[in-house]
Amino acid sequence: MKLTILGGGGFRVPLVYGALLGDHAEGRVSRVTLYDTDADRLTAVARVLEEQARGIADAPAVVATTELDEALRGADFVFSAIRVGGLAGRAADERVALEEGVLGQETVGAGGIAYGLRTVPVALDLARRIARLAPHAWVINFTNPAGLVTEAMSRHLGDRVIGICDSPVGLGRRIARTLGADPERAWIDYAGLNHLGWVQGLYVDGRDELPRLLTDPALLESFEEGRLFGADLLRSLGAIPNEYLHYYYFNREAVRAYQEAEQTRGAFLRDQQEGFYARMREPGTPALVTWERTRAEREATYMAENREVAGAGEREESDLESGGYEQVALALMRAVARNERTSLILNVRNRTTLAALDAEAVVEVPCLVDANGAHPVAVTPLPYHAVGLVTAVKAVERAVLEAAESGSRAAAVRAFALHPLVDSVAAARRLVERYTEVHPELARFDGI
Repeated sequence: MKLTILGGGGFRVPLVYGALLGDHAEGRVSRVTLYDTDADRLTAVARVLEEQARGIADAPAVVATTELDEALRGADFVFSAIRVGGLAGRAADERVALEEGVLGQETVGAGGIAYGLRTVPVALDLARRIARLAPHAWVINFTNPAGLVTEAMSRHLGDRVIGICDSPVGLGRRIARTLGADPERAWIDYAGLNHLGWVQGLYVDGRDELPRLLTDPALLESFEEGRLFGADLLRSLGAIPNEYLHYYYFNREAVRAYQEAEQTRGAFLRDQQEGFYARMREPGTPALVTWERTRAEREATYMAENREVAGAGEREESDLESGGYEQVALALMRAVARNERTSLILNVRNRTTLAALDAEAVVEVPCLVDANGAHPVAVTPLPYHAVGLVTAVKAVERAVLEAAESGSRAAAVRAFALHPLVDSVAAARRLVERYTEVHPELARFDGI
């Protein structure tokens, strides 16, 4: 079975390959094709993968290429993890937004909109190429903004594109462990959009254990999201929000913290990864050890500003474990390729799952996965406050799709103006002007 990774020179690719190395079942991935536009990054990552595979007799073969069509032909699965404009683009997204006084995070608010406007045209082209060159391939999308990009690609690939994110899985695991339950036996009642969802129940042996957590302040504040949001808010909501909702519930504080920080998250990652790839160009650099050290620093500093706002302190060792997007991807591939049925929280077309949204809207919900793909299941209806945020952000995503496909300046301005974290049409117009100045990619849009 052939897996093609788009963005194959990306820093997190070794996580995916590491998961594949642990899969020895019949029908596993036997060939991994790395595609990237940057040959130096491809070479660096290929070196890390080579060291990972040492001593493993049945390790998947690795091929690196800068030719997209070559990478796609014959693929059974395509993993999309691209970053249009690189981390320099992310850093610019953050800086422009903060100078305008609004949030610039890469998937939330103005930064997410700018990133979406740059990424959607590329994602649409990829979807069209995949449909032509690998029509039977399943596409696993991790490219951010993941829900928006998955919805864009679904216009050409239908249900054969599925978005993944490790955030809700990691949240569910932390809640289960806090309650003394085995995460593998827990059913997470989770619903929303990517980076905008809530856990409304956690079932173990048919019993909802979340109420027990919500009535115990000490338990609530014993894991990362509890410390981030505080017990009082979580008890008031009657749910545990995805960590990214901190940008909504504590927006003023988050913006201030990011403005006062020495550098934004994007700038930190840009500098860190430039250093990593530079070291990898030096002869004799131990590839795997260098990558592991860089990754540990990356994980430890995740959402540092938000934790500072909440007084949550440094990340604890238990918090450093993500949901493991590489494990989600592997479980998804196993379920589809080998009909190893499983349940996963995924980004898929809504159908009738969330009543407030239309059938084509991509949502993030629990799904049953088998050889026929991912099938969303019924969830607890969202309360009005959550419905309001979900529908508002979905309207923003639709405006981004319209702007990216048509080049409409009015749609781009509308996308910024409608977002709950951008409170001014005048600011929206200025953001469009500023992002156009700093991002050559946006010059492709005829009205922007």
